[in-house]
Amino acid sequence: MHDPSPARRPPAEPIFEELGIVRDPRSLFHQVVEQVLVAADLAALPHHQRIILAQPKNEVMVHFPVLMDDGHHRLFKGYRVQHNNALGPYKGGLRYHHRLALDDVKALAVLMTMKCALAGLPFGGAKGGVKCSPRELSEGELRRVTRRFCSAISHQIGPHYDVPGPDVGTDAQVMAWFADTYAQMTPEHSRQDSLGVVTGKPVGFGGSHGRDKATGQGLVEVLDAMLPELGLDASTISFSVLGYGNVGSWTARLLASRGARLVAVLDHTGAIREDRGIDADALEAHVRRRGGVEGFAEATAIDEASFYGTEVDLLVPAALEQMIDASKAAQIKAAVVAEGANAPTTPEGDAVLMQRGVEVLPAILCNAGGVTVSYFEWVQNRTATWWSAEEVDRRLRGHMHAAVERVKVARRRHDCDLRTAAFAAACARIGEVYSLRGVFP
Repeated sequence: MHDPSPARRPPAEPIFEELGIVRDPRSLFHQVVEQVLVAADLAALPHHQRIILAQPKNEVMVHFPVLMDDGHHRLFKGYRVQHNNALGPYKGGLRYHHRLALDDVKALAVLMTMKCALAGLPFGGAKGGVKCSPRELSEGELRRVTRRFCSAISHQIGPHYDVPGPDVGTDAQVMAWFADTYAQMTPEHSRQDSLGVVTGKPVGFGGSHGRDKATGQGLVEVLDAMLPELGLDASTISFSVLGYGNVGSWTARLLASRGARLVAVLDHTGAIREDRGIDADALEAHVRRRGGVEGFAEATAIDEASFYGTEVDLLVPAALEQMIDASKAAQIKAAVVAEGANAPTTPEGDAVLMQRGVEVLPAILCNAGGVTVSYFEWVQNRTATWWSAEEVDRRLRGHMHAAVERVKVARRRHDCDLRTAAFAAACARIGEVYSLRGVFP
């Protein structure tokens, strides 16, 4: 394992000092940047590349009024953070969540830069969204929030500059409204060109086959490539899932279709367990109707501690960031944790898992399937071509297995954990491009 000399300061410290960043251990952005700078040190990136990666290139914050159903106007706050575009146009999701904050958006934008680089995509990293509770909005209010947000940032995005996509709290319908609004706001673009401003659209409106399941599908492809060397088979494992939204439910359904056994699920409404196996498709239908796993009749309700203490081969955290802290990491009884969500494990939780010998497959590898199929959608929009579901799956498999190989090579080269190896591989790709492009002027 890579162990810096005790006489040497951690790689992030001098960069933070130079940029005037006062480190806050609770800041997700600071945690992510520290991980990147450790990896950049291993990848031997020069100083100027490290300071570039330590801060977003652009941070956009907007406030916009929206007419609510009761006739009054409410002011909403929106963000778009563009971290780095050395590899290509900015790319990253739009999140609608009541706790959305600039610090989190910045962290997620950095992770998108790393994810795109690791997956071999011609994209940089960005992230954005609106601070709101989409479940509390009517369809009309959600549509008006989306259209007003798009109009507020329409001149900071574009099919050749910054391409948003869906994330927590948004879906294909939101992306359709967004694309249509962008077309109205930018008449200089053709209708076909405007389609490429966002990805994750409905298939009937410029979307790609396979995009809805892409993140879960990509995670399963990673498991296919990684589990055999850990002595596990994706078709025979037992597993649990934290969060049963798009990523969690698709991962569960795809694994179950191969013969794996879903044993326990935890989400914001409660936790359930059934050692004989939970019907992943029936649970997805229940969650769609009821809004969560609570009340699912074919499994037993359990508490949170029992969920983390359930013995399984694999745990898939697929909810929000920072959910597995040191105390929860100490409770986990799984051989492998495959991160379906972005940054679901705190640094303290990560250290506990490492000490306990739990193999952690990092998020920038495991959940890269979503942005990869978004790239496929973008290519199809730009070239006015359409790929079959089988073609999308084949191309996704190739990208995910290539990314796994990059991580394996970096781990052997640097003798480090998989998370650091994934960041190091991404940094090496970005560093290579910067060495060729230089820094203007």
